[in-house]
This record gives sequence, structure tokens and C-alpha cells, in this order.
Amino acid sequence: MNLRHATLHQLRIFHAVAQHNSFARAAEALHLSPPTLSLQVKQLSETVGQPLFEQVGKKIFLTAAGATLAEACADLETRMERLTQDLAALQGVERGSLKLAILTTVKYTVPKLLGGFCAAHPGIDVAMLVGNREMLLQRLANNQDDLYIMGQPPDNLDVVCEDFADNPLVVVAPPDHPLVGRKRIAPKRLAQEPFILREPGSGTRLTAEKFFTERGIALRNRLEVGSNEAIKQTVAGGLGLAVLSSTTVVAELALGELVQLDVQGFPLIRRWQVVYPRGKRLSAATRAFKDWLFEHRPVAPARRTTPQG
Repeated sequence: MNLRHATLHQLRIFHAVAQHNSFARAAEALHLSPPTLSLQVKQLSETVGQPLFEQVGKKIFLTAAGATLAEACADLETRMERLTQDLAALQGVERGSLKLAILTTVKYTVPKLLGGFCAAHPGIDVAMLVGNREMLLQRLANNQDDLYIMGQPPDNLDVVCEDFADNPLVVVAPPDHPLVGRKRIAPKRLAQEPFILREPGSGTRLTAEKFFTERGIALRNRLEVGSNEAIKQTVAGGLGLAVLSSTTVVAELALGELVQLDVQGFPLIRRWQVVYPRGKRLSAATRAFKDWLFEHRPVAPARRTTPQG
């Protein structure tokens, strides 16, 4: 066995097959014909001197040798990406790539900032993923992206967190709700109301539940919904109240589809965080976007000083 005879092209093809668990899907992803892909994997297997895959029924699985090689390929991909970033840094910030993962709630704020950054730095390739908190934490643990933007950083990961903007949480209701127009509503009054909540683990839900629990109030959970858009429609339909980021309901409040209730202690002020693994080497493009984010972050309106109820 002499791995010096293995080509980088073969290793990338093998890695794609290992990731997709399918020759056909890997061929489609790499824009190769299945026979060409199979030939490259066969030649790599001959170079290694051991089979890399085994077929059980219609499924393929990595052999022990294949699993070892796949791990090495992942390391190689990471090193090649770092090399690309290092070379781009030598050419200045106008070249490079940026992989960004943001919380679903931040999609009302960050993409606008990202658009301005891309216009100012057209030579930087940008990829942005929008997901829920669970997805972002999993990707963060696997170091799959350059930067993560979320509301509540994880407690169990060694990360750097830099807050850059306010994220006010407000209580919203349908326009015909009896509490609309009432002033200084006591939080205990809401114990009688059904609430539409995000999924367990959501940062918005955790913050809202903490606020009410500290006041001896158990929220009536009428529905759990996995997206802010669905929650807004459900509240507008009269099924309950909700605690949402004010950035997500600007249009609905302006149109009168939802109304913000004047609840004592609200808005709850959280902070958006820029998060990345401690010790991670930020590329020139990543540092440039982080600087842009802080330079162009939205200015928060004056905070209300409503006493806590």
C-alpha cells in the first residue's frame, strides 16, 4: 500500500460517497457519472489494499478501513479550507469565504446587514444557513461554520460570545383581545390566558418561562409551534397570546394584524450574540464581517422603564 499514489480527486470522491452513503447521490452532488465515480473509488480501494465499502442489501456501509480513511478525509478537507483562507488572507479581505449560521429569529435583522457586506466585498463567497437553536448548537459543536448568531449561547461548549444588538421580547395578542388597550397589565393576569409557545429549548421560550416562573406563574401552553411565522398566524387567528422578538412582528403590528400588550416587565431585553468556538482561527473574511456587524448593528430604541411586576 502506498497512499502517495492516491489523488486528492479520489479522496474527495470517496469522502462524498461516505457522507451521502450512496454512490448515486455522491455522483449527483459532484456532477460526475456513476461509472466514473465508481471507477475512482475502486482505484482508491486498490491503492489502500482493502475494501472501503461493503454492501448489505441495497445499502452500503464503510468498512473499518473506510471509516479510518473517511476520518482522514474530513481532516484533509478542514486543512484545505484553512489553506484556502490563509492564501486568501495574503491577498487581502477582498477574497475568501464566509459560512454563517443564524437563528431563525435573526433572519429579520442579519440578512440585511449581510447584504450590505456582500455589496461592499463582492469577492467574498458567502453561505448562510438559517435554523433553530438545536440545529445551530449541533453545528457549533461540530465546528461546521465560521460564525453563529443566536440569542442564548450554550453552557456546555467552550465558545467566544460577543453581544452586538438588543433583542426585545414582547407579548402579542390578536387585535380583538380583551386586554388590548389596557395599561400596565400585571403578569399574573396572563396566567389565565392560553399561550402559543416555540418548541422546548427555544431561547425565546426559555426566557419567557423564566420570567413568569420567577413570579410564580405557570403559562398555559395551548400549542407548541416550530416557527415564528406559524406562531404569528396562530395568534392572529385568536388561539392565544405569544412572547416573540419585536423584530419578528414589525409588519404585523404596523398592519394591525397583531397588537403588543402593555405588560409590566416587558419588553424583556435579550442580546443577540456572535458565537464561535474558542481557539478558532477566524479568516480575514470572517473578521471583516464581524467588524461590519458591529459597525452597522441596529440602534435600539429607548428602553422602557416599566417596573417589574
